[in-house]
Amino acid sequence: MGKERLDKVLSNMGYGTRKEVKALVKRGEVTINGVKVKDSAQHVLPETDAIIISGEKLLYRKFVYIMMNKPGGVISATEDNYEETVIDLLSDELKIFEPAPVGRLDKDTEGLLLITNDGELNHLLLSPKRHVPKKYYARIEGTVVEEDIIKFKEGVVLDDGYKTMPAELHIINSGENSEIEVILFEGKFHQVKRMFEAVGKKVIFLKRIEMGPLKLDKSLKTGDSRELTEEELEMLKVAVGK
Repeated sequence: MGKERLDKVLSNMGYGTRKEVKALVKRGEVTINGVKVKDSAQHVLPETDAIIISGEKLLYRKFVYIMMNKPGGVISATEDNYEETVIDLLSDELKIFEPAPVGRLDKDTEGLLLITNDGELNHLLLSPKRHVPKKYYARIEGTVVEEDIIKFKEGVVLDDGYKTMPAELHIINSGENSEIEVILFEGKFHQVKRMFEAVGKKVIFLKRIEMGPLKLDKSLKTGDSRELTEEELEMLKVAVGK
């Protein structure tokens, strides 16, 4: 990583606006490699320079990787004038990194949502060429049968004529209201719901539980989030060849 302006780095790390950072520097509260800073526009190497602010060492990082257990009723967007977004649910400490959701979960869909400001990883995870698997748990109005498993495996023709890639359908309970798990290798609009509509059934509850090697942390309450562990991040990067 190259050099960046000190005021930009500190502002991005939550130390205030550029004006407030300039005031910190003016008060002599910022040092770089032991030398007091005189100009907040000074360029620094944030990953290697020892930057001290008011006696506190800057622990710099460029990217954040967040796992959220998305609740229903919240949209997968960075901002909206009318609806609550998944970004609204994050702490201020994470919002300053300006992360964005990786793909979308429908407003009424719950479960695993990855949020990051790493644009390259975001792109790789969503790339049609990568076929990153996504596993969902769903409750279905209607009896899911063996024939549906075969249809999903062959690919289902949706309402607009598009034939989906083969999907893996597993029946947990079959009855008037069935429980299933399904694994998709693509992400078309409302795909799970539309696939079941194509076989004459209706999704009444949908929750994503896995994305690639990433599994939803069962200890995360609905609406809660946490940063990925180093192991989880490494698995994700390996999965997309980053």
